[in-house]
Amino acid sequence: MVCLDDRAIIRVSGKDAETLLQTLITTDIAALTADEVRPGALLTPQGKILFDFLISRDGEALRLETTEDQAEALVKRLTMYKLRSAVDLSLNSPAPVTVVFGEDAPAESYRDHRFEKAGVSVFRLYRDVPAAEAGIADLDRLRIAAGIAVAGRDYDLQDAFPHDVLMDLNGGLSFRKGCYVGQEVVSRMQHRGTARRRLVIVAGAATLPPSGTNISVDGRPIGSLGTVLDRDGLAIVRIDKAGEAIAKSEAILAGDVRLTLTLPAWTGLAFSSEAGEASA
Repeated sequence: MVCLDDRAIIRVSGKDAETLLQTLITTDIAALTADEVRPGALLTPQGKILFDFLISRDGEALRLETTEDQAEALVKRLTMYKLRSAVDLSLNSPAPVTVVFGEDAPAESYRDHRFEKAGVSVFRLYRDVPAAEAGIADLDRLRIAAGIAVAGRDYDLQDAFPHDVLMDLNGGLSFRKGCYVGQEVVSRMQHRGTARRRLVIVAGAATLPPSGTNISVDGRPIGSLGTVLDRDGLAIVRIDKAGEAIAKSEAILAGDVRLTLTLPAWTGLAFSSEAGEASA
């Protein structure tokens, strides 16, 4: 397990809390069970991720776990939207968050739906655990293997659509619950099959260059590296362009390091596809 030191918690309470969030964010709160966290985002009207977070239930309230650098701006944005709704917002920053690997999770922990979709048992606990010994590299290694992106390391806020980071497939993006900010754009991407940028797992023939390095085919950029850990990493790439390169046995490079790209198996995506189907 590992204790995170960059997290903030926004507690959203009041009789209108669930109704407000259901009409704003990408996650279907009606599908959120009491023992899990799910990914979510507040989008721009153009459908790009403005803020990202993990959402869970905290008794009668809802808990948004995000990074410290997003927290105050997210509270201000929610305050703008709530108007006269019976909603109270409280911010705890920094907030204790412990990530627990494996089945032996302590009481009061929440299953991480993103990892569950990938067949991995990971839990989040909203308190410090003094015995936590693992480092952030252990969590990065697990994220890379599972194909789970985080903002600031794998993509920039306001620069990625939810489809780019697999939110349409990991429980963070609903196409059934009705309108929310940016919903029209992401629904159109889904139904027209225009989501071509996707998160991939990267394996390098040598140690990978730094995050942000362009990934290219014959000198043409098709994406860029995100999280990097020795020879392994994550990246967001044009999977149609990557598929063409793979079919032609063309080299896919980050700097001068040759790459092997893999789409996370749990997604059901293939490089010959341009988009996947929604999954709750």
